Formats: sequence, C-alpha cells, structure tokens
Amino acid sequence: MPARNPKSKTAKAAAPVKKAPTANPLFPSTPKNLRIGGDIRPKNRDLSRFVRWPRNVRLQRQKKILLQRLKVPPAIQQFSTTLDKNQAAELFKLLVKYQPETKEAKAERLEQAAAAAAKGENATSGPPPAVLKYGLKHVTTLIEQKKATMVVIAHDVDPIELVVWLPALCRKMDVPFCIVKGKARLGTLVHKKNCAVVALTANNSEDNIKCAQLKTNFMEQFNNTVVRRWGGGNMGLKTVAKLEKRRKAIEAEAAKIAAGRR
Repeated sequence: MPARNPKSKTAKAAAPVKKAPTANPLFPSTPKNLRIGGDIRPKNRDLSRFVRWPRNVRLQRQKKILLQRLKVPPAIQQFSTTLDKNQAAELFKLLVKYQPETKEAKAERLEQAAAAAAKGENATSGPPPAVLKYGLKHVTTLIEQKKATMVVIAHDVDPIELVVWLPALCRKMDVPFCIVKGKARLGTLVHKKNCAVVALTANNSEDNIKCAQLKTNFMEQFNNTVVRRWGGGNMGLKTVAKLEKRRKAIEAEAAKIAAGRR
C-alpha cells in the first residue's frame, strides 16, 4: 500500500474558519431602494403624486377641491371676496398702531401703579387709550350697541358658521366692515395665534382722514354690495372632457337622424 502524505492532513486542519460578519450598531446597513422615490430618482420628473403627505395637508387639499366642486351659497361665497393687497397693507398699517398691550406691559403698568399708591402719590392715568377690540362676543356687542366704527373679519374662519351672519349684522347696523385674508394675520395684531374678527371703536386725531377714507371704501365695497351669486360648481378636467365628448356624440347622433329624415 502507498504511504499516506502527512502534509494533506495538516493542510486540512490548518484551514481558517470563516466567522459571520457582525453588524456595527453605530453604522447600520442601509440597502439601496430602487423603487420610485427611492435612492435613484428619475431626472426631470415630478414625484409629488407618489409622496404620502401628512394628514392635515391632505385635508386642506381635499377641502379646497370640494369648495371648487360643490355649489356654495351666497352667504358663504361672500368670504371669497377680500381686500386686495394694497388696501390690506394700508389697513394693517393703521391697525398696528392700536394693538392692545401685552401681558408683560400690563403687569409692568399695574406694578408701577401699586408702587405709586404705596408711596401715597396720586397716579391719574387719564382716559384709556384707543385699542383694537377682539373676541366674537365682544365685537358683536359693540356692533349691536353701534360703538364699533370699523370691523375687520377674517375669510378663513373654521367653522365658517361662527362669522357667516356678521356681514348682515354690520349692514343692518350701518357699521363699515371688510373681509381680509388670514385669521393668523389678525391674530398677530392682538398677540394671539388666531383671531376671527377685530373692531375699532375710536382712533387718534392724526388718523381721522385715513379712517374716514377707509370707511368710505368699505361702505362702497362691502356694505352696499351684497353678494347674491352662488359659487363653486367647477368640474375637474376629466369631467369637463367627458361631458364635452358626450355633447359631441349627441350632436352627431342628432345630425345623423336629421339627415335620415330628409
């Protein structure tokens, strides 16, 4: 019998054992995703249709489409007619002068009054300054009492039923009002996050001419102009194309029947 080769046995025994690779928790493996919107994106292509938008964004877009599709009654349609950019800029430039005091300013004023009273000084503050009035119930009371000289309503109050009756009340009480874009923009005037309506009850003497001009414009543009037309009812592109195709088919069929009768 041939002699065995001792080298082969040692070679097999010396073969290294492969260890399974251990993942580093500091650097996790992120394999490529080759689907649409993944790592490799197609050039010059709008991928917004494939994005899963947040719920609030989807609700906003669905509401906007519904307001275009459904028929909107005149009482709600009037809130789509707002002041233009230039008029709104002039109005807010005036209203920012009548911002109410902040909590810090009020606390400081009360502290100074308390310190003056402790010293025995007679602190006569005088009449209160003219500031903006806000809050739906407060402004409604001012309009009913005819103390409000100018009312500003936001166009995007939700639910709209909160202010849908306010233009009619202003017209009845002969109070100038206007509708502006943005409840958040009104909120910044009164140091709040949002504000549905603000009112002005008095103004400084240097703003008499500007206030009179704005009131005249508001009376002509809003008080004396009542919106009586319905809004909405705008169909989408697919529906418009389908109705147009149906109309053409009906006309062709009618023309064929008329030709057959001849």
